[in-house]
Amino acid sequence: MIERFSLNVSPTELQRYYRGEAQSVVVLSDKGLRLQFPARLLRQFVKPEGVYGRFEIEYDPQGKLIEIRALGGG
Repeated sequence: MIERFSLNVSPTELQRYYRGEAQSVVVLSDKGLRLQFPARLLRQFVKPEGVYGRFEIEYDPQGKLIEIRALGGG
């Protein structure tokens, strides 16, 4: 299963993850599905402006996360 979503996390909000105050990210996919994944997966996408853009997340048939990818400019 592949779902796409938009994300806009400010540097201030990212600090919550680094301080250990937030362990998970919860977003709504383009299809309206609630997706939850570990906040640590965002580290690869952090820029000085935060984490923003379009993303794609892939799960196997059992619901295990396979990969999260930035889509053009994310």
